[in-house]
Amino acid sequence: MSLEILALILFISVFILILYGYPVAFTLGGLSILYALCFLEFSSLEALPSRFMGVLTNYNLIAVPLFIFMGIMLEKSGLAESLLDTMAMLFGKLRGGLAISVVIVGTLLAASTGIVGATVVTMGFISLPTMLKRGYQPELATGAIAASGTLGQIIPPSVVLVLLGSTMNINIGDLFAGALLPGLLMVVAYILYIIIYARLNPKAAPLIPKEEFRQFTESSGYWKKVFKAFVLPMLLIMAVLGSIFLGWATSTEAAGVGALGASLMTIGQGKFKLPVLKSVMQGTTHLTCMVFVILLGATTFSLVFREMGGDRYLVEFVENSNLTTGQFLFLVMLVMFVAGFFIDFIEIIFIIVPVVVPVFIRLNVDLLWLGILIGVNLQTSFLTPPFGFSLFYLKGVAPPEITTGHLYRGILPFVLIQITILALLFFFPEIIHFSIGMFKFDK
Repeated sequence: MSLEILALILFISVFILILYGYPVAFTLGGLSILYALCFLEFSSLEALPSRFMGVLTNYNLIAVPLFIFMGIMLEKSGLAESLLDTMAMLFGKLRGGLAISVVIVGTLLAASTGIVGATVVTMGFISLPTMLKRGYQPELATGAIAASGTLGQIIPPSVVLVLLGSTMNINIGDLFAGALLPGLLMVVAYILYIIIYARLNPKAAPLIPKEEFRQFTESSGYWKKVFKAFVLPMLLIMAVLGSIFLGWATSTEAAGVGALGASLMTIGQGKFKLPVLKSVMQGTTHLTCMVFVILLGATTFSLVFREMGGDRYLVEFVENSNLTTGQFLFLVMLVMFVAGFFIDFIEIIFIIVPVVVPVFIRLNVDLLWLGILIGVNLQTSFLTPPFGFSLFYLKGVAPPEITTGHLYRGILPFVLIQITILALLFFFPEIIHFSIGMFKFDK
């Protein structure tokens, strides 16, 4: 059996063991070394230590723990709760206003944290009981929360985009700029759907009582509440993204600004205490270690896969099978979409992306466009029943009366919106380049 075929068997074996529940990092690294010892010269592993050091000294990857710290710190600050209360009242006169406020708050949290699980759980805890209490249809409430909470996958600063940029060796600032317009298109599409659905089904999205709205707007601390809930997060987002797009800071330096800004906002909310700081640091360390251990395992897998000629075999397979570039891209996207049902985005980025990127380079595919497509595709997979991770997160914090059927029926319209936008980006790459031209000013 040729080494190329054995490389593909290694790739399939990794997936099978992960689905069986074996730890991802040790499956990637351990199985790859086992294959290398059995089928390769021992000297082929001599490059592994330098590869590890290359990962650990990668300047761009310093942004990962900093963005994670920023996200967890904002989660602990109580920002989401004050944001939702204020936005709900600001949209109080609009039918479906509470659901719209959920989408906007989800967008702001996505742009502030970039951590999907934390956003979905936070929004589920805070907004779902309120929406149900006000008579919102369970399907609309759960769909809006799950969809908006998952925007952190694509709206920068996103950990997904940082890892994609590092893995695909493309500029993270360009990825952020290219993802911003597609992300905002999703937000607008979500809001338009909610407005239309609420108009067609008034009972599904009741208005906030006029008396309650009047009491809020006429209260003494009205503008102070609006400032603390809305303006401060916007200033943080502008500081992080603006410094990147204007060329004043790299993504790593901007992540440091974000971490400091999130800490200052938590102090401003009166929530910055030693137990909170300890919890944030523990959470950051845990998630960062998980990411980097998986990355080291993926580095081992990538080295062994290439030493066995797996990447060359894939290139030859595509060239000999008469697949067009579009057909191969569709096949890769389909595999990632299905894989997203079973494994997390980190594993997909570190397992599948390094394998297929050399093929796309050979086919002269725009890697920046490809990176945005992968990000939107993974986000869509995160939402899609029956295995969408966001649905599991939300179900875990939902009241007992919320059934799995409510979650599935509620999310389907948002999944269709996602697929439509993914198709638009696929057929019109100009959208991404227009987004870069609009938001990337340091050229």
